[in-house]
Amino acid sequence: MTARIDRTNLIYAAQTGDPAALEQLLAVCQADARRYAYKHCQASDIDDAVQEALLAISRKLEGLKAVAAFSSWLFTVIKRECRKLARAMLQHDPLDEKIAERQLACRSDEALRADLIGALESLPAHYLEVVLLRDFEELTIAEIAGRLGEQPGAVKSRLHRARELVREYLLASGTAAHKSASLS
Repeated sequence: MTARIDRTNLIYAAQTGDPAALEQLLAVCQADARRYAYKHCQASDIDDAVQEALLAISRKLEGLKAVAAFSSWLFTVIKRECRKLARAMLQHDPLDEKIAERQLACRSDEALRADLIGALESLPAHYLEVVLLRDFEELTIAEIAGRLGEQPGAVKSRLHRARELVREYLLASGTAAHKSASLS
């Protein structure tokens, strides 16, 4: 019963803007969130789903009206993130790789450079961090995991998702550039 009261107090404190309480609440909830995500996500999406769900919880916690509903809200958010990641996985068509390569090959280096900067700027901070550490500082997955204090599998998953987001951005901007050029 005391664990329930402690969690309730943490929720109230986090809702009032106490950053330490929010951090502690998210840490307390992480194990439950991972167990729930394990049942509803692909294995490769668990870390991303939990991270995105906890981020959403931290942003919208102030709006939670009934503290007793916190756990069910947390699980609902995780389930939604799992579904979102599964849909994103299904939308990727490997046959489009040649089309994507052609789109990117037709663009100038300057346009690609500008779009890459835009893609990196559009990434959430936790994705940008792993891309910069891996692709710019050229650290290994193990070195990144050590620096971030995370498991190598979580780093690999986050790096994969970050690269997918960059790819989607580049392809979307390439399609937009192609459409505007054909309209001219």
